[in-house]
Amino acid sequence: MAEIRSGGKIRVQYQEDLSNLEDQAMSGLDLVNTALDRTMEAVENQDIELAQMVMADDDIIDGRYLEVHQGLITLLATQSPVATDLRLIAALLHVIKNVERMGDQCVNVCKLIPLVGHEPPVDERLVGVILEMGRKVRVQVSQAKQAFIDRNLAMAVDLVGQDDQVDQLNRECFGLAIEIGDDADRREWAMTMLLAARALERIGDNTVDIGEQVAFVVTGLFQEFEDASRVAT
Repeated sequence: MAEIRSGGKIRVQYQEDLSNLEDQAMSGLDLVNTALDRTMEAVENQDIELAQMVMADDDIIDGRYLEVHQGLITLLATQSPVATDLRLIAALLHVIKNVERMGDQCVNVCKLIPLVGHEPPVDERLVGVILEMGRKVRVQVSQAKQAFIDRNLAMAVDLVGQDDQVDQLNRECFGLAIEIGDDADRREWAMTMLLAARALERIGDNTVDIGEQVAFVVTGLFQEFEDASRVAT
């Protein structure tokens, strides 16, 4: 009986550990949104000091990745999870990697800001589109988190349509950069901002990747969301 009770305690602890690791992964998405907010503020104000803070604080997101990743690997090695628990662990390994990548994309944007100097030849239209991209991507990050927590497949699939809007804004940035004129400094600034838009577009893609992991946890099948109509059942 003592062995049974001991085994029961081990399984309870295992479930608590898995739940805590999921919570840590999900709160990693909150860290991404904090970094994204500060990144967009740095872009809007061409704030080099704030951009440097975002880059420095990326260590927090990297630390979260390492902590969750190691915790999940430890559970795999020591608890031999099966069925739904194994799916969840596999999905969380993907999610936390996407969290780390989204943090890196914020850093990529912030690295561009010092390159254009303290008083760059800013085009307000282009900045406005990039800020709109940032707002939409932030919504995607929050929705990806909620979809995973709720195991909400419809909410996960909806990320595809939202990401299409971000992709369209990214294309709009390209068009504005072409129209920006012949001044060399303005063109150089515009090309730099296109790289920022591309980084934001990649964050949107990462949220869709998380949505695909929601589908995997819910259905047990991995499906890419390129044709969302096949998944929304």
